Amino acid sequence: MVSIGLMFSLRTINAMSGTEFMKSFSAVYESSPWVAQRASQMRPFGSAEDLFSGMRRSVDEASQADQDALIRAHPDLGGKLARAGRLTADSAREQSRLGLDQLDAADYAAFDSLNTAYRQRFDFPFIICVGLLHDRHQILDAFRSRIGNTQEQERRQALDQIHLIARIRLSALVEDIPAPES
Repeated sequence: MVSIGLMFSLRTINAMSGTEFMKSFSAVYESSPWVAQRASQMRPFGSAEDLFSGMRRSVDEASQADQDALIRAHPDLGGKLARAGRLTADSAREQSRLGLDQLDAADYAAFDSLNTAYRQRFDFPFIICVGLLHDRHQILDAFRSRIGNTQEQERRQALDQIHLIARIRLSALVEDIPAPES
């Protein structure tokens, strides 16, 4: 879980044991601690940006099976898990920011329908960095426009969005890593 308020310096990160590194950064990529484990092996980092680049490279150089598992580790937006309060702490915080955990019946039906159609078409959940959005209508618009993409376009889009999510999560933990701007 990304802990808000505790900021690590690069010096502290480079001095961490492998276990400390894993405990501190395993949730940056949703339910995929292997990313932090692989990035840990790249220390020492020369800059905070190198830390993010190492984590990103861990994903980009991973096997397709590992990448697909990472993509599938993400929950549906405004889905049943959100309504039941069963998301990871980070996903819950991110989705609740736009009220996706408290959709009315009409919005829930719209999200459910799009989540289902998207999963049927691509065999993974729709992923968008909600931290860069201002309202849930932007999510619905993106759903509708991206569902026409090819499998490879959407797979690349999912990984790009995952990296944005990870950067925001990492910026809450590490000094000198700015969050992406919306």
